[in-house]
Amino acid sequence: MKYIEWFGKNFIGLFEAGGEQFIGFMTGIVPLLIVLLTFTYSVIAFIGQDRVDRAIRYCSKYMILRYSIMPILSVMMLTNPMAYTFGKFVNEEEKPAFYDSVVSFLHPVTGLFPYANAGELFVYLGIANGVMKAGYSQSSLAVRYFLVGVVVILFRGIVTERLTKFLIAKESKRVNT
Repeated sequence: MKYIEWFGKNFIGLFEAGGEQFIGFMTGIVPLLIVLLTFTYSVIAFIGQDRVDRAIRYCSKYMILRYSIMPILSVMMLTNPMAYTFGKFVNEEEKPAFYDSVVSFLHPVTGLFPYANAGELFVYLGIANGVMKAGYSQSSLAVRYFLVGVVVILFRGIVTERLTKFLIAKESKRVNT
């Protein structure tokens, strides 16, 4: 009987802890996410959608901008999963590399811009809690994640584009012979 009572108490306790966590998010992170998202869309409206589109088209012409600035802007302005739609500005053979860059940036951006990929926020906050318990700054972790993320997406984009173009050329040779 003791075991059943213990199980019942702890089973309900699990859901009580989940409810407390949920309320913490509703009074803490959710309002922050809404304000950040509102700010981002306000900036886009202020600048103008046409100007933003022209800037993205310009970035798509150059490899370094295509795999650094474009993914950053797409993730910060459109959030996950809409960020992939910036792929319409790149050539067909560059789309896999652009997708790779965007998807690789969805976690590193979370520390500074949590609204961009709320699904990853739980992972980031778990890591950030450990960093804070170790006596380090959460903001320092967020900046480092962001900067390393930029380097990683640039590298991944360039490598994936080269691989894609190599495979396209190899396939076209195979088909033509």
